[in-house]
Parts: sequence; C-alpha cells; structure tokens
Amino acid sequence: MPTILEEYIAKHQGSAQRYAEASQLFPSGVTHDNRYAEPFPLYMTHGLGPRKWDVDANEYIDYVSGHGALLLGHSHPAIAAAVAYQIAWGTHLGACTDEEIRWAKAIKALMPGVEKIRFHSSGTEATLMAMRLARAYTGKNKIIKLRNHFHGWHDYAMAGSDRPAPGIPQSSWGSMVVAPAGDLGAVEKVLSNDQDIAGIILEPTGAHYGQLPLPLPSYLAGLRDLTSQHGAVLIFDEVVTGFRASAGGAQVRYGVTPDLSTLAKIVAGGLPGGAVAGKAEIVDMIAHRGDPAWDNQRRVYHPGTFNGNPLSAIAGAVCLELIASQPLNQRADNMALRLKNGLNGIFARMEVAGHAHGIASMIHIVLADCDCDREICTMSHDQIHHAVASPAVTALKRGLQNQGVDIMGREAFLVSATHTEREIDQTLAAFEAALAAVRAEGLL
Repeated sequence: MPTILEEYIAKHQGSAQRYAEASQLFPSGVTHDNRYAEPFPLYMTHGLGPRKWDVDANEYIDYVSGHGALLLGHSHPAIAAAVAYQIAWGTHLGACTDEEIRWAKAIKALMPGVEKIRFHSSGTEATLMAMRLARAYTGKNKIIKLRNHFHGWHDYAMAGSDRPAPGIPQSSWGSMVVAPAGDLGAVEKVLSNDQDIAGIILEPTGAHYGQLPLPLPSYLAGLRDLTSQHGAVLIFDEVVTGFRASAGGAQVRYGVTPDLSTLAKIVAGGLPGGAVAGKAEIVDMIAHRGDPAWDNQRRVYHPGTFNGNPLSAIAGAVCLELIASQPLNQRADNMALRLKNGLNGIFARMEVAGHAHGIASMIHIVLADCDCDREICTMSHDQIHHAVASPAVTALKRGLQNQGVDIMGREAFLVSATHTEREIDQTLAAFEAALAAVRAEGLL
C-alpha cells in the first residue's frame, strides 16, 4: 500500500511539473500564502457548482469555495452571463455606473444597519479604510484588535497576529491595542483607562471565521454596549461571514448592529471587490462638503482604480439579489449541518479523538474532543491551535485530496448552496477513508 504522500505524488504529476516551473517565477512557487503546500500544491483548471478539476483531470468536491467567496458555487450561470455581458460593454469606464448603484442597493437590502457604502478592491483595503474612518470620525488614534483575529495583511492588521510580521515597523503598532479574544472585561479596562481609543475591530464569530470561537451572542452584545458607552466605533469584519453567517451576515444572525462593516468575498460574487458599509455619518468622512477647511484638513482621501469596477459590481449585485430572493443560505446551512453531523459520527464510530464545529455553512474540524454543542467550541484557543498544528492534520488534508475532496486551509469546510446530499455523502465516505489512512500511518 502506498503512503498518503506517495499516492498524492502519483496522482498529481501535472501539478508537480507546473510547480517546478512556478518556483522559478513566484516566491515559493505560489501567489497566495494559503496555496503553499509540500511537496507541491494542486493546479486547477475549472469548476462547476460544488466541483472542480485539476490539470491531471482529477475531480474534487470543493470546500475551498474560492476562499469563501463562492456561496453560489463555481460558474453560477446568472453571474457568468452578467459578467460576460458587461465585458462586452466595458471592463473599466473610468466613471460612475448604474452597476455600482445596483450593487450598493443589494447590500443595503440584506444588511438593514447599512446607511452608506464605499467600495474597494479587497478585504484588506476595506479593513484599512474602516480603521482610518474610525480614527477620523472620533479624532482619536488607537484601534483595539482581538488577538489572532485576521483582518488582511496591511501593517495595522498584523498587530497581535498568529503569523510572523517581518518588514513591519514596530512603530506602526503604536496605535493598535491588542486585547484577548472573548474577554469583555479586558476591553472595558482598555476603554476606561485609555481616552485615545477610536474603535475596535473583530471577526464577529471568532478568529479565522470561527475556528477560535467567541461566546455568542453575549460577547457581541457586550461590545455593542461598551463601545456605545465610550464613544468608540464598533467594526465587524464580515469579509468571510458577510452573507454566509446569514443572508445579512453575523450582525443579522445575532441581532447586533456595528457602526461599520468590512465586506469582501461573497459581496463581489466571486470577483475581486470589497466595501466598507455602515453609519452615514462615519462613512461620510470621505464626502466632499465644499468647505475648504473640511475638504483640505478633515476629509478622508480615497481614490482606488478599481473601486466599484463594473465587472465586480454586476457580479456582486446578481449574487446578492439571488441570496435575497432564494433560500440559498438555508440550502448551504442544511448541507453543512448534514456534513457536520456526519463528520462527528465518523469520529465517534472510529473512536478517534476529534470533532467538527461551526455555524451556518462554515465548519471546522479539530483532532481533539470536547463536550461542546458542536456549534461553538468551548476548548481553549491554545488547545485548538495545538490540535490544528498536528502532523495528522496535514496528512488528513492530503488524504482528502487523494480521495477527491479539497478543503479550505487544512481544517475547514466552506459549504455552498450547490452542494447536495450526493456531495455530502461522498465527502463523508472520503473523510472516513482519509482518516483511516492517517491512522494506518500511526499519526493518530
């Protein structure tokens, strides 16, 4: 019997060849850190619905879902048709368009707390602008960030990260205050003792879209109260959870309205695009007012070549309109629940210490057990980190790819509305086979 690694190499010779060439072109041969894999990553050719194919003609049930962007699956016909039509009319008109108005209206229809919107090209740009708006609006300088919460790769976002940050001057973090996640008392202490806090930014379901969960919904409600009391801007980073935790994001699911939301991924229908959305008085810090004292001194400057790009705008508008008019979130959530229950059943049946947890269509697996409700894991974040770092997790990811299943990172399943019972049941069979292979190699 070949090992998991030997089978991976044998099945993916075309990917191995391309990686050898790419290694001469890109750092570590990849264009996104999450795509780096040893001995080489997979190269895909196309996708349709919940499936995709690689250069060696291997077929996969896909749970990467475009890094979370594809709630509607690959190549949704309505989005594909709209983008193809727009390409013929112009990819960049260097002007305002009807498409950006339609896009903004589609966001507002799903997120009732949104009053004004500014478009960007990515989630990283959106979180950078949200922090800047909070500072400009309050006249204060510091932003609270929760430890290990991910807000992109700009300098401010990397404060308190679980990733290395060479190249970022320590001085850039002087305006960032890192607080432990889930501890309202710690946030209250900062707000009470430091009068220079402009706002707080967080992933509303916990770091890495719920891999390290927060106590919900009480924690979000507590933050809303604290920030309101202290005049700080509450920023929900809904780049992943927006339109996935519910059709209106985590803020609608848990009934807590932030002052600002940062959006990307699903918001642009799978194309590059992001947004800052929220209270008009804050987003309007970007507005021209015809007052030289305001426009030249207080107004937040914001260009951006691809802001509201027509292709992203039409893809995003069509995607969000479909979410608003069809039970797409319900379909994805139902299939995710079937998958989560099945994964937990496999762990129990095979007597492997592990479990699956998560909300809506976002599922995380941990090779360690606990007595949580399988929605919000109650293990300590350190325990989860330790379990996820296990060599068994890498082997399991590789084993799933050998079985025709591709997951997000090494431990997450992002389910789309196009996954059906057929895909879920095939995934469960693949997971059981992959887990058995990991055990056979003595890693469990």
